[in-house]
Amino acid sequence: MTLVLEESKKELLHSRIDPRQVPKHVAFIMDGNRRWAKRKGLPVSLGHWRGAEVIDEVVRCSLEWGIKTLTVFTFSTENWNRSSEEVEYLLRLIALFLKKKKKLLIQEGVRLCTIGDLSPFPEELRKRLQDVAVATEHCSGLDLVLALNYGARDEITRAFKKILQDVLEGKILKQNVTENIISSYLDTSRWRDPDLLIRTSGEKRLSNFLLWQLSYTEVHTTEVLWPDFGEEDLLRAIIEYQHRERRFGE
Repeated sequence: MTLVLEESKKELLHSRIDPRQVPKHVAFIMDGNRRWAKRKGLPVSLGHWRGAEVIDEVVRCSLEWGIKTLTVFTFSTENWNRSSEEVEYLLRLIALFLKKKKKLLIQEGVRLCTIGDLSPFPEELRKRLQDVAVATEHCSGLDLVLALNYGARDEITRAFKKILQDVLEGKILKQNVTENIISSYLDTSRWRDPDLLIRTSGEKRLSNFLLWQLSYTEVHTTEVLWPDFGEEDLLRAIIEYQHRERRFGE
């Protein structure tokens, strides 16, 4: 599947979208990089490289349609279980992505943010993340949130430890701990919960991603592997989203 749509197909898809009902926060589980590479007889590293490039297309399309936040599952707490060679490559790829895209992010008005526990990462990578975050903090077109060393159970555990400490110190009362209070202690406290979750490669599980935040999120799965994901796939996901009735448990 090509990333650039034919004009006729693009116009048709655009005509089916109500710009007033575009999801404001879209989350992605970017699955299928390794399978894509293996199917093509390529090194796994090239699958990850191709997957990183797809983020550009998703950001561009999101800016065009007024999506305000993209949260992408970039490196999970479980990814440390992969081979040391693949982990090292993934960390180098993240660093290279930041280096290559810094100017582009600023030009396009994209603010880079992160969620997750960055402490296990190499100091150089943490400094580069901080550098790009500071350089783009004034941007207001779209927030690109990289979930790095992120796992929802780890996030919730860290949040509850902070809450417990603040209760012990008298900063909050136990009886005042509400869902809103818990949400305010999560890594994602500055953003609204995702309206739409897109998972590629045909898998239909959450894989420890945003478990608290996805309670009422619409879920779209596609058989397309992430390196093949493009504008058409995103637009079709938005169209499907707009045909659903969001009931929020009612």
